[in-house]
Amino acid sequence: MARITENTKNEVREIVYSFFAEECEVDRSQINDNTNIIKDLDGDSLMFLELIEIFKKKYTLDIELKVIGKYAVKNPVATIGELIDMQLLIIEHEKRLLELEK
Repeated sequence: MARITENTKNEVREIVYSFFAEECEVDRSQINDNTNIIKDLDGDSLMFLELIEIFKKKYTLDIELKVIGKYAVKNPVATIGELIDMQLLIIEHEKRLLELEK
């Protein structure tokens, strides 16, 4: 379990923005927290999985994809900001992510 700092928040935001700019071939300046991943960027769920793997490696996370999947089904994300918030929860809570629902 990691402690989320302003630096962590900024780092996650930078990685997410850069990832979607590159993957969706859009200028990074066109992406903000309100950008809809599917409607505005033509993104998909495989991109979310790629990002999870990037963050799992970067932060040495101990969490299974099925745990993230269960959480995501009950807490779907549509925007870049929502995705960043979810990623921060994953980094902070790892295996205990599903306990947040209680």
